[in-house]
Amino acid sequence: MLLGLLAGVCFTFWTEEAIDPETGTKLLDEDGKIIILKHGKDFVLDWIKPWGTIFVNLLKLIAVPLILASLIKGVSDLKDISKFKKIGGRSILIYIGTTVIAICIGLLIVNIVQPGDGVSDETITELTNSYKGNDKIASRMAEAENQQSVGPLQPLVDVFPSNIFSALGNNGRMLQVIFFAIFFGICMILLPEEKVKPLKNLFDALNDVVLKMVDLIMLTAPYAVFALLCTVVVTSESWEVIYALGKYSLAVVLGLSLMIVFYCVLVAVFTKKNPFWFLKQLAPAQLLAFTTSSSAATLPVTMERVEEHIGVDKEVASFVLPVGATINMDGTSLYQAIAAVFIAQVLHVDLTFGDQMTIILTALMASIGSAAVPGAGMVMLVIVLQSVGKFTGDQILVGLTLIFAVDRILDMCRTTVNVTGDATVSMLVAKSVGKLNDPVEQKWDDHIPTS
Repeated sequence: MLLGLLAGVCFTFWTEEAIDPETGTKLLDEDGKIIILKHGKDFVLDWIKPWGTIFVNLLKLIAVPLILASLIKGVSDLKDISKFKKIGGRSILIYIGTTVIAICIGLLIVNIVQPGDGVSDETITELTNSYKGNDKIASRMAEAENQQSVGPLQPLVDVFPSNIFSALGNNGRMLQVIFFAIFFGICMILLPEEKVKPLKNLFDALNDVVLKMVDLIMLTAPYAVFALLCTVVVTSESWEVIYALGKYSLAVVLGLSLMIVFYCVLVAVFTKKNPFWFLKQLAPAQLLAFTTSSSAATLPVTMERVEEHIGVDKEVASFVLPVGATINMDGTSLYQAIAAVFIAQVLHVDLTFGDQMTIILTALMASIGSAAVPGAGMVMLVIVLQSVGKFTGDQILVGLTLIFAVDRILDMCRTTVNVTGDATVSMLVAKSVGKLNDPVEQKWDDHIPTS
């Protein structure tokens, strides 16, 4: 990880002034400034970034098969539908509870620190001019408007697929795949065991094969993380603006750190496990979440760490973790609470206690079913700001441009918290149903003959 960061910094400084080959003079841009050729950035994007992209694509490749196989296997293994109700009910209640706590921590910190008071009008103008017409911001606004234009029950309707093969071919429809897998597994429980045994053996074998694929993909993880971190560093923009927004960023990081502490307390109190041991076992999944900013892409690694290195039974992990990757976004919800109040402070919009309660409710509802992919937090933030009813369209646009410069870095941090929360809840649920065992690690070459 450190090597990737250092390499990224070194490549960032590999620059050269553009020279006209005919006259030998320095080339200038439209504003009269010398054009700087960023050789390091070009080298990383051409020769290093593709290896990280391949790694993430491989994880996305097996995400849907893993969810399908593990959920069907996990639900059908329960044999008693009452066990499913117990695990499912506790999981969702704990997820909702931790998300509410995360939002409250965010609101508490932003009201104490008041990061918006330190941002000048000049910085706002600079940011607005820098990101005016930015395609990414425009796409986030458009996506949020599409979500706002549908009926109140549309998120519920979207859970039920009309074509399972279409859902399987789109990583953004995780909830539909989860619903189908749970529905399929419940139906297997309700049928005589001898009738569904061949089908159960098929999904058991598929689950084992996909997990073995995770083991093989993870062999390349150190090199992929190096590539991903290099890319993040060389593509970072506007370091002066990042410095100007340092107080806001620190407030978010402080809140996310408190959530990690909160998870450790839950692990220590309810599972009687050493929280430092828990973080050590989960570290590879956290690092991958940090570099990819995607809970969905990290899911295969999270499941492998939680099952084999922490000891959560497959029956619990195969349900709790896929559901958590979709509906549990503690880090993202905390970030939205801080970002919403921060934008209000900068724009001098007074938020009452009732407005902040609206933020809690809207952030909670927006987190359920939001895509577990990079950038989803920005879309959710637009919905939260619109729900308050005190921001004009132009103010929301200015607010997004205000935090856009540091969003990528904070997205990496909050995704790490999301994954840690998923693992924590899986441990709590497993402990409550007697399914937290001693970990048994499986290596990728366990079944290769030694002679």
